[in-house]
Order: sequence, then structure tokens, then C-alpha cells
Amino acid sequence: MRLSQHPLWLAGFRPFFTLACLSGMSLPLVWALVFTGTVALPPSPLSPNQWHAHEMFYGFGWAVLGGFLLTATKNWVSIRGYHGTPLMLLAAAWLLERLGLWYAGHLPPALFLVASNLFLGAIVVMLLWTLVAHRKDDSYRIDNGFFLIALPLFIVAKNLLLGADTFAAGWNMTLALFRLAFLVMLERTLSQFMKGVFQATILRRAPLDNAIKLLALTLVFAGLLPSTLAGAIELTLASALLGRFFFWKPLLAMTRIDIGVMHLGYLGIVAQLLLDGFGRFADLHWIGTLPVHVFTFGVMGLIIPAMIIRIANGHTGRKVVFDRLDKLLLKIMIAALALRVVAPQLWPEAYAAWVHAAAACWFACFGLLGWRYIPRLMQPRVDGKVH
Repeated sequence: MRLSQHPLWLAGFRPFFTLACLSGMSLPLVWALVFTGTVALPPSPLSPNQWHAHEMFYGFGWAVLGGFLLTATKNWVSIRGYHGTPLMLLAAAWLLERLGLWYAGHLPPALFLVASNLFLGAIVVMLLWTLVAHRKDDSYRIDNGFFLIALPLFIVAKNLLLGADTFAAGWNMTLALFRLAFLVMLERTLSQFMKGVFQATILRRAPLDNAIKLLALTLVFAGLLPSTLAGAIELTLASALLGRFFFWKPLLAMTRIDIGVMHLGYLGIVAQLLLDGFGRFADLHWIGTLPVHVFTFGVMGLIIPAMIIRIANGHTGRKVVFDRLDKLLLKIMIAALALRVVAPQLWPEAYAAWVHAAAACWFACFGLLGWRYIPRLMQPRVDGKVH
């Protein structure tokens, strides 16, 4: 069997969820060691904070988002989708980017530019081609218009993040783009999950849903707006999300941790918007970059493991059932949220210890997740289907 025909390359979620598990396990741990001075990054034009933000959003985050979108877009437009050699080349570009960011100080500027943009540029073009070329067959044609706008903007945000003078604008724009992507995905998936698990219908009204996504898209450009206007939009979006949340049957959802954790991630978006929005109007004092870590731990950290478990089971022909180990993984990430977000506000003198403890939780969660699911990602479907 040729390497490109290996089961790992049958669909986009397989290689990129594998890379997400490996990076989710290692990148926070490396950052904790860098943060406390135990490990030094190689000489680089990037600050340690730039490296950390880039690797968590565009290394780990885009391994997840890329794997999800490569798989979902083919289903949305009913085509075979990218597999084999194109996925191998994409994975190689992702690995090249990790090396390029680590050794940025040793690369000529032109080579660094290529290494740091090849993966994202290639996958964005591939995803856009799928959505545009087959738009007439898209089952979410109107909704996916938000992805058509957001995907190219990730390239802009990424390069702003890598600039010495534009770092803040870059990570703000990046966070806003991920927030938009999560809002689109939560609308679709939670409607299905609540219906499938509880036979419950949650509130979905196109005018409200589209207004929420339009507000989220507007916040991608918050850096161009007056701070008070951006804050007002954030608080308006948070209010709309919170109002809708109460019609999404949260008490019922919380009876199942696999569904409840998705609702907690939804509330993480609300919390991040409230913190950042009120912070634009008042001189609030908190320890560390609280709004950012509410999002990275309370949204990405809670939703992504559950997403990987569902897709890695369902798309390899297995039943989507969360067993005791799966539930333990989700509880570990809830603990990571408390350790990284709540504990430093109560005991700031132990801040470094909380960073290490939270990183250890990520290591444990994604290490166990990888140990369990990477072998499944590397095997054929158990139901005999090709992909």
C-alpha cells in the first residue's frame, strides 16, 4: 500500500486531529517552562508571548479548525473531499511552520515568511475552493458565507500577530475570528446534539442567529473602531448570546457532561465578551490576560476535546458514546479552566504554579486523548466504509 493510501490520509480530521492531540499535549507544557525560565526559546525576532499566542492559535487551534473544516466542508457540499497526497502536503506544511516559528531567528526573512504562511495559505485556498466551486450544492449556503469572509482574514490576522508593532491587533483579530467560527459551529452542532440526545428542540430564529453572527463578524474589525464602540458591540453580543442561551435548555444539557461542556464553552464566549467589553469602559484589575484565557481555556479548551471525541468516533464508524475515560478528559479540562482562570485571581502570589498546573492538565488531557484516539485515526473505518 502506498503511503498516501494509508487510512491516516482518508479525511482531513485524521492527520490534523492527530497533530492537535500532539500539540495540545506539548505546546502548553513548553510554554509553562518558558514562562518560568526553565527553558529558553532560541534567539528570535518574535517575543515569547508572540510565539505562545501564535502556536496556540495557529498551531494547535488551526490543527483542530483545519481538520474540522476539511471534513465538514466536503459533507456540506456532498463531495469526496481532499485526501491522500494533498493532506500529506498540508501536514508537512503544518510541521514546517512549527519548525519555522521555533527557529525564526535563524531563517532569512523571505524563508520565514514562506514557512509561516504556507500551511494557512494553502488550507484556506483549498477550503475556499471547496465552498465556492460547489456553492450551489452547499446545504448551509447562507451560513457558510461567514466562512468565505473569515477564512482569508485569518491570514491577515496571523501576519499582524507576528509583527512587533501589530501583535495586539493580531491576537485580538485572531480571537475574534475563532469566536465567529465557534459560534457558527455551536449553532449547528448543539441543535443536532440536543435533538439527538434529549429529543429537545432549542431556539433557532434566523434573524437572531444572523444578527449574532454579524455582530461577531463586526468585532473582527474591533481594532479599527473607537474603543467604546467596540465595547458596546461586545456587550450587545454578550447580551444576545446570554438571552438565547436560556432558551437552549441548559439545565437539561448539564445532565450530560458531553453536552453540558459545549454549553459551558458557549458561556465562555459570553464571559470573554463581558470581561473585554466592560474593560473598555472601566479600569478593571485582574491577574494576567484574563479575557484571553477565558476564551482559550473556557471555549477552546472545553469544546475541542469533546469535538475530537465525537468526530473521531462517528467518522471512523463507531458509536458516539462518551465512556468513563472520555468524561474524565472533559473534567480535566474543566479543572484546567479553574486553575488557569479562577485560581490566579484568588491567589496571585502562586501565579507561576497555576500556569504549570493548567499546562499539566492539558498534557494529561491531550496525552490521554492521543493515546486513545490516534490509533483509531490511523485505522480503516470499522463499518467497512471507505472514508
